[in-house]
Amino acid sequence: MFSTKGRYALRAMIDIAKNQNDQYVTIKDISKREEISIKYLEQVISLMVKAGFLISLRGNNGGYRLSVDPKNITAGDILRAAEGTIAPVQCISMGRNVCPRKTECSTLPFWTGLNGVLNKYVDSYTLDDLVNQSTSYEADNYSI
Repeated sequence: MFSTKGRYALRAMIDIAKNQNDQYVTIKDISKREEISIKYLEQVISLMVKAGFLISLRGNNGGYRLSVDPKNITAGDILRAAEGTIAPVQCISMGRNVCPRKTECSTLPFWTGLNGVLNKYVDSYTLDDLVNQSTSYEADNYSI
């Protein structure tokens, strides 16, 4: 299960990608649109900056913008930057099995397989895909 950090990181990155339009996007604006507290959003955004996905600018016209083309960032990249690992169980996190029972563990093949499917899925979506998906979802749900 993904934490709020991972979920909010995806939402914030989609918001920035949709709204940057050659300008910097403020945390205040993201917070309003996404209904995420500014304080928590600052923590999430700092992880995205640290991962190299965002650049920041201080001052009146400051905020955040993508430093990487949205076609070159996957949902998996964002989730790993926010969560640290997305492995379904601790024993296979960080790409290695550190469990002392690994040689006799009857569930290891199951967890390893699930981890592979999960990583393949999250890496199959780019930030650009998520932006396009959210834009079409919003258009489909428009009502007067």
